[in-house]
Amino acid sequence: MSPRTSHAVSRREFLAAGAALIAAPAALTASKSGTRAVVGEGDYRYEAQHDWPQLPDKYTWQTTHNVAVDAAGNLYVIHEGRADLKDHPSIFVFDAEGRFLRAFGEQFQGGGHGIEVRKEGSEEFLYVCAYQQVKSFAKLTPKGETVWEQRAPMESGKYAEGEADNPQKVWGRDRFMPTNFAFLDDGGFLLADGYGSFYIHRYDKDGKWLSCFGGPGDGQGKFNTPHGIWIDRRAGRDERVVVCDRAHHTLQYLSLDGEHLETLTGYGLPANIDTWKDLLLVPELHARVSLLNGKNEVVARLGADVERVTSQQGIRNDKKLWNDGRFVHPHDACFTPEGDIFVAEWVATGRITKLKRLA
Repeated sequence: MSPRTSHAVSRREFLAAGAALIAAPAALTASKSGTRAVVGEGDYRYEAQHDWPQLPDKYTWQTTHNVAVDAAGNLYVIHEGRADLKDHPSIFVFDAEGRFLRAFGEQFQGGGHGIEVRKEGSEEFLYVCAYQQVKSFAKLTPKGETVWEQRAPMESGKYAEGEADNPQKVWGRDRFMPTNFAFLDDGGFLLADGYGSFYIHRYDKDGKWLSCFGGPGDGQGKFNTPHGIWIDRRAGRDERVVVCDRAHHTLQYLSLDGEHLETLTGYGLPANIDTWKDLLLVPELHARVSLLNGKNEVVARLGADVERVTSQQGIRNDKKLWNDGRFVHPHDACFTPEGDIFVAEWVATGRITKLKRLA
């Protein structure tokens, strides 16, 4: 999330939406069990392990953005990073026990945003996108070697002259600020330009631009910050695109061609999506993580601290104000193969929490 954009949510909008969320059902609250912070209840109980991975002293967290897990259970974390620290990596990798493995991605420093792991044949690859002055997206190996890197798809006709050749830290609907990916069965992918044009771009398996849909508007297939994107393939449901229309506080369901099908309301700046078995996972910048069942009914809201975070200033920048078992600004979340959850928060010092599944 960036406070610099022309589409950024104002404090008044933030508080108003927060008030609406406070009134929504949130029966699942944090409790203490010995030295553990336990969130949820029933089939949706998790042990909240804040600051789960630790960096070597030579590195620092600089606003964590997104997380992804590979088949071996290794965790990949991308942070925005500081543009003035050019040699500092933006991507860190940890093993399944939280031990540091490696770091890379200096080319995304100052704009690191989305990261996903995709298996292609017998190999896994990372897909990474960056905003701010970086304005690129890339395919990498898990070790950090670049397979390809691209910039604004000028053939779409949506971008200002020079946006691909000479990217600058300039915001607007004719600018390219990609945020997240969704992967298609044919080997291609969708790329959400969540901070820029508000279009969803479709690419083939070789990274060639094919088409786009969406753009700015008031809903029904138009967006105000289409920040997160996913393909919902849960059993018993028709395959659909899901977009976190963040500034509208909604999830929009669309066909693979971008035709609007359904809008889900009742979220607070929803940021991204993941699925595991019949569950759909939605991190919300308004201080909670929501779980939906196969009928898209909310079955859990984990770590909710909506009232405090949307009414009190300064929490994001002061760790002393953070409470165990409560979130501040969840920006991304993903499942592990076992059903645990990793949460990355948009906070000044960065924070990665592991929600270990107890049920």
